[in-house]
Amino acid sequence: MQHTIDRPYHHGDLRRTILDTAMAMLHEDRGWQFTLREIARRAGVSHAAPYKHFADKASLLAEMALIGFDRLREALSQDKPDASGSLRDTFFGMGRAYMRFATANPGLYRLMFSADAGRQPADVHLDERALAACEPLIALLMRGQAEGALRPRDVRGQMAACWGQMHGLALLTIDGLLLPEKVGADALDNALMTLMEGLEA
Repeated sequence: MQHTIDRPYHHGDLRRTILDTAMAMLHEDRGWQFTLREIARRAGVSHAAPYKHFADKASLLAEMALIGFDRLREALSQDKPDASGSLRDTFFGMGRAYMRFATANPGLYRLMFSADAGRQPADVHLDERALAACEPLIALLMRGQAEGALRPRDVRGQMAACWGQMHGLALLTIDGLLLPEKVGADALDNALMTLMEGLEA
């Protein structure tokens, strides 16, 4: 006779199990075509279990995207500006950290900027956790302006220029399109140098 053992979940444990399972599936498939039912089956919980924490799939994807922004902020903060490092070194380190994060997590990176996460794009991108991912770069740009090394422009505009360029480079790399035959052997560093020179006073 086969016995089933009920696995006792506290609310936090169940939520974490659903998220961890969905993240694993996202990483394996590089996409989010899975259903909540498939996540529940793989996690070993009832089909209704995900709905205890997520109203629907869009809500789950929104939380996954926000986790991505949490991790991106952590990656960028490892190269946060301080008085001991040069502005250029920190800028280049931050750019490389952004690219490492994107290429190591292609499915998650795409999800972070997908309209599928949340009911409206602003649901994710205006969340304080997503906005916090911009803070390391904004702090670096503010430092550069205060030192007189960067042009005195609107910091958020400068941040948008940096983000736009890095986002494009990341997607081209993920898709295997940043080809040396087309853009040269050191495309990332050359692009960062061009961007930096445009920011400098």
